[in-house]
Amino acid sequence: MTNTLDTGLPQNWEVRHSQSKNLPYYFNSVEKISRWEPPADTDTEKLKKYMAEYHSHKSAPAAAANPPAADTGKIRAAHLLVKHRDSRRASSWRENQITRSKEEAMNILRGYEHEIQSGRTTLGALALTESDCSSARKQGDLGFFGRGDMQKEFEDAAFALQKGEISGVVDTASGLHLIQRLE
Repeated sequence: MTNTLDTGLPQNWEVRHSQSKNLPYYFNSVEKISRWEPPADTDTEKLKKYMAEYHSHKSAPAAAANPPAADTGKIRAAHLLVKHRDSRRASSWRENQITRSKEEAMNILRGYEHEIQSGRTTLGALALTESDCSSARKQGDLGFFGRGDMQKEFEDAAFALQKGEISGVVDTASGLHLIQRLE
């Protein structure tokens, strides 16, 4: 079991790695339950440091092992998600309870958008530490997906992008996103 002092997780909780999704998740070894979001009472600062050290990809996101053929209609995208208190699930691996308003989330994301546009950083680099999605560990890389796999607003924006292009702010039930089409 992972040391609670290192991870910031409550007793009996540990970080495991999903082979199917290639993402970390949280497992309670006593209750035998798992979840994508950290359990209540997690020290999010300790968890953030632990995840950055042991569960982030230091290199650029890699494509799926067997990328789909171009004619399958699937694309590959990365995103940076900023949740707010009215998001579908107002919690993340970074914060147990997100209390910021939608306007505050918008201001945060606009700041990230400016940093990316100015060339000071990349969407992937920011996603590693700032995205409220568990895909942060893969620099926001969501892998390949087709029509009907994502929320409509997200999907419409992602499919409208050209390879390498980054969207403006996209508002979905999950929160506010910047999306970059990778393939």
